[in-house]
Amino acid sequence: MLEKTYNAASSELEIAKRWEDAGAFRAGAGAKPDADPYCIVIPPPNVTGSLHMGHALNDTLQDILIRFERMRGKNVLWQPGMDHAGIATQMVVERKLMEQQLHRRDMTREQFVEKVWEWKAESGGAIFNQLRRLGASCDWSRERFTMDEGLSAAVLEVFVSLYNEGLIYKDKRLVNWDPKLNTAISDLEVEQVETQGHLWHFRYPLEEGATYRHPVAFDENGDPTEWETRDYLVVATTRPETMLGDTGVAVHPDDERYSDLVGKTVILPLVGRRIPIVADEYPNPEEGTGAVKMTPAHDFNDFDVGKRAGLRAVNIMTREAFVTLVGNEEFLEGVPSSDELTETISAYDGQDRFVVRKKIVERMEALGLLDKVEDHVHAVPHGDRGGVPIEPYLTDQWYVDAEVLARPAIASVREGRTKFVPKNWEKTYFEWMENIQPWCISRQLWWGHQIPAWYGPDEHIFVAKTEEEAIAAAAEHYGETVALVRDEDVLDTWFSSALWPFSTLGWPEKTPELATYYPTSVLVTGFDIIFFWVARMMMFGLHFMKDENDVPQEPFDTVYVHALVRDKNGAKMSKSKGNVIDPIELIEEYGADALRFTLAIMAAQGRDVKLDPQRVEGYRNFGTKLWNATRFAQMNGVARDPDFKPEKASLTINRWILTELSRTNSEITQAIETYRFNDAASSAYRFVWNQFCDWYVELLKPVFSGDDEESRRESQACAAYVLDEIYKLLHPFMPFMTEELWTQSSKRQGLLCHAEWPQDDFADDAAADEINWLIDLITEIRSARSEMNIPPSATGPLITVDADRHVCDRLLRHTPAINRLARVDDIVLEEEAPRGSVQVVVHGVVYCLPLGNLIDLGAEKARLEKALNKVSSDIEKSEKKLQNEKFIQNARPDVVEAEREKQKELIGQKERLANALQRVAEASS
Repeated sequence: MLEKTYNAASSELEIAKRWEDAGAFRAGAGAKPDADPYCIVIPPPNVTGSLHMGHALNDTLQDILIRFERMRGKNVLWQPGMDHAGIATQMVVERKLMEQQLHRRDMTREQFVEKVWEWKAESGGAIFNQLRRLGASCDWSRERFTMDEGLSAAVLEVFVSLYNEGLIYKDKRLVNWDPKLNTAISDLEVEQVETQGHLWHFRYPLEEGATYRHPVAFDENGDPTEWETRDYLVVATTRPETMLGDTGVAVHPDDERYSDLVGKTVILPLVGRRIPIVADEYPNPEEGTGAVKMTPAHDFNDFDVGKRAGLRAVNIMTREAFVTLVGNEEFLEGVPSSDELTETISAYDGQDRFVVRKKIVERMEALGLLDKVEDHVHAVPHGDRGGVPIEPYLTDQWYVDAEVLARPAIASVREGRTKFVPKNWEKTYFEWMENIQPWCISRQLWWGHQIPAWYGPDEHIFVAKTEEEAIAAAAEHYGETVALVRDEDVLDTWFSSALWPFSTLGWPEKTPELATYYPTSVLVTGFDIIFFWVARMMMFGLHFMKDENDVPQEPFDTVYVHALVRDKNGAKMSKSKGNVIDPIELIEEYGADALRFTLAIMAAQGRDVKLDPQRVEGYRNFGTKLWNATRFAQMNGVARDPDFKPEKASLTINRWILTELSRTNSEITQAIETYRFNDAASSAYRFVWNQFCDWYVELLKPVFSGDDEESRRESQACAAYVLDEIYKLLHPFMPFMTEELWTQSSKRQGLLCHAEWPQDDFADDAAADEINWLIDLITEIRSARSEMNIPPSATGPLITVDADRHVCDRLLRHTPAINRLARVDDIVLEEEAPRGSVQVVVHGVVYCLPLGNLIDLGAEKARLEKALNKVSSDIEKSEKKLQNEKFIQNARPDVVEAEREKQKELIGQKERLANALQRVAEASS
């Protein structure tokens, strides 16, 4: 007999150990002979990471697919692993060293990397234990790490191959530079921070004698009516410190104000550099003055304009974002010596960029060159790790020719070989891939895959898998053995993770795992890394993986993109808002099954998950409902009968539940196959709670307590059979409790996670129609009684109006159930509805409940009218609040969303009250 209550905290740990001891999740475990492979690679979490709610959703959905396909007998591999997370890990270890008053520059690179490996052995990978706590059924024996020996070999193979093909190269370009961490970072590691700043408008003097007419007044059509002659251009900037690196001013070629100035020059204030006025379509004539200062070495847009217009790039900052002018040949080139230049160099050299910003504004104002200052709210890019504004920085870095590699990856999706679900994400994928830029893959760190490049005495580059190979190549190049210096940079973490689908399977070796599980089946991921991970896996997979006919192979056939997990009001979770929900805390309180089922049932395609911990509590109650139903069944002699066959069932109630079970199985199977996880979970919930626990168990009670031994034995066997199938259907969503129920409800060999997925195709439409009619009838009667506020203990007759023989026969067969469950004491057939009764319509037949002395119709009418007036008033107040622009603009988004939800609930209450009032009016007439 089951315990009275299910203890998730202790049971889940014990069940997890049972799975692990049995090797239940090893590749191929539970597979049928010659089974088709099914493989998912887990998006590798950072070695520094801990489980957050996004992970919980992502890994729950993957686990549903994995457990589902494992039970369908496929040869399943869920490949786990971790990412070495270059910047994040290096920061963690550096902070720990600082606690010992050590800096990484106080030790050799090798000593520092050794410290990182020590930290990983002691503290890294805590997230894997958390994933086990969630119930993730990965093959933990195959855990991989992006810095392990096998994956490092794959990285070397790819880098050297792409370099030799000309698809990896070194170039001087702008990068996102983190001045605090002293490294280039990817776009993904940049977060936009809304900042209250200023827009400074500076006057740049035109070359001697140059002037132009500038409009200063306009008519109602926007046409100029007054002009003034100017000998300067006005440019606006949010970063005055960068003006020292200006090498041009750009105007739109169609901007008539400046058409005569293109090709002329302005004198850069404070410096004296003559810089050209160029025409380019980048400036917007409708914004500001339409003239834009160009600093190609410190702005991404300016860099592109500079390349088109042939402007020089002048870097005026150090890696730490201090202005550097002394000895800066790029800055001094073409600048005439002057007292002003000397003063500029003296005032700004070696100063922090923001100090220089303030000083330049003060000096421009003193010179009469500050036209105006405007308050300006704008997004300032910050490094997500360093926490300081990033600096677009011109430096030598390694790049991948992503445009070439993207072409096959674009074609794969366009031609349907790889599908996005939901399909609308394909548009996002195409927009990025078709406008892809060179991918900067070098990072100025010590932790990571060191770039396999060595430099000769003349800076000639030798790329090789080993230093020995590089030395040999250099000796051949120079005709003698020379000393080489290895490139200090490491590769972007995304480079190694882009190889994940095949490097984890042993590539570049031709392993049995690679032959079996590549291409993988589906990738489950969030939309935020479509560009940074999904696209790059597509590019590298198609370039390096070929089938036996040398045809490129996509790394997966489907990309399922899930949405975000937000708080209950729809706000994005963040520590600053204090609304972060810790999945481990929810697991400790409610159990992993409850959290998993909540996430699944809310994971509608294309819709964010609004997570309320109360919902998790509610779905824990769902598990409790199933536990109690199993316990009730055991108390009534329900036990598995190996000889029971659904087609042999004779009772209508049993044939009904078997039919509904088969329908539910079909719904869940199809929903999981098409990644409609919410539909699958909803079907399971509806069948288990409503049909099995609420109705089947209730309708069987007279059978279990009756004298018909044959009916009782059939029902006991049928109930046991259905419960077994329920455990199977729910297992992908709620693996712990179902495994426990499977074990305890019947003595059997084997684990539920290896049981065969239900294959029922049983159907008895007549039985299903009859019992569903009975349920609908009882439900409608109960609803009407509730709306009329009839006391639960009160009973009365049920009047059936003009029913045919078929309905009468059903009423006769099910009179005991109707009497007991609908609080009816008699069923009467009439030709017309009696006065003073409330009517319900079920499957086209009218049924009446004569109210008689059951309730006071007048009092009930007054109560309903009062409640209706109150809810109408509340709706009006809510509407006024939501129509108030100040409320919408000033209130927090979660408060506004909560008010909208409140209004929806009030509208629903009003509709229910109005229906009840209508019933009272009809009964009173």
